[in-house]
Amino acid sequence: MLPAQKIWSAEEANAWYQKQPWLVGCNFIPSTAINELEMWQADTFDPKTIDKELGWAQGLGFNVIRVYLHNLAWETDRAGFVTRIGTFLGIADKHKIKVVFVLFDDCWLPDPKPGKQPDPKPGVHNSGWLRAPGPDIVSSPAKWDMIELYCKDILILFKNDARVLMWDLYNEPGNSDMTDISYPFMQKVFQWAWSVRPSQPLTCATWNGDDKFRRYNDFQLANSDVITFHNYSDPKNLEEEILKLQKLGRPLICSEYMARTNKSTFEHNLPVLKKYKVGAINWGLVSGKTNTIFPWGSKEGTPEPTVWFHDIFKKDGSPFDEKEVKLIKELTAQSKP
Repeated sequence: MLPAQKIWSAEEANAWYQKQPWLVGCNFIPSTAINELEMWQADTFDPKTIDKELGWAQGLGFNVIRVYLHNLAWETDRAGFVTRIGTFLGIADKHKIKVVFVLFDDCWLPDPKPGKQPDPKPGVHNSGWLRAPGPDIVSSPAKWDMIELYCKDILILFKNDARVLMWDLYNEPGNSDMTDISYPFMQKVFQWAWSVRPSQPLTCATWNGDDKFRRYNDFQLANSDVITFHNYSDPKNLEEEILKLQKLGRPLICSEYMARTNKSTFEHNLPVLKKYKVGAINWGLVSGKTNTIFPWGSKEGTPEPTVWFHDIFKKDGSPFDEKEVKLIKELTAQSKP
């Protein structure tokens, strides 16, 4: 069987999507974690905070979260990591929230190391976020054996778990100046996933329309069961992208949006996503160690911005913007069956 035959047909994908509610939620990491390793390693896994913060997400009417895993958490403590994933899924399920897991990532720091993670740099957006597995491995096929084991192991263990909505195989491939490096690795990741063929859809979001990403975008759109994309632009740009992607005849989920000072807001963009029944997964829930209330490229010592870039709640659970939270609740309430 050719790998391509492992892709769902458009009919299968649309039949799956028709069974879903309007999918709305956020990219989630607890406020007590600076990165994926701090979220998942035994010493810093924080189910109490996760439970509390997912309760706030449930209160908004959110029914999906997108969550990053990391290969090093598996390599250093497979049994513990797998157990913690199960615990996490249990907490999400308690709050009636499905999970989209992300397996690999080309964003931010290039040299991930297990163990104690650094403290946040004050005022710096995502000062500790880690690529997975990072350019050293991505650029060296001879080093892919362990990564293949990780990828297949996680997919096999959870391939029929109803609490997992979808698998996002690779976040923003080619980002962080890896455009010339990541393409063969991305193709291989899809092949590994096809060899397992989970019951849930497989996807990989487009995120950059520049011509240098054309081969990435063409591959991602041709090989994802469900089309996902990132859009941090104004509502007009978002609507144009939705109309263009709709021509592919598959379900659409925007798996990253909402950067207030970039004109991507709940007030203006969430109604567009709802209008077209496009899944809506914003960046951020609770202001915490990732510092994503600050904009991309913020410098150390930047004071807290008047208008937050990402995130919805302060650490005590009070909203950054009451009107915003009211709007989210109204839009999600209208979608309840």
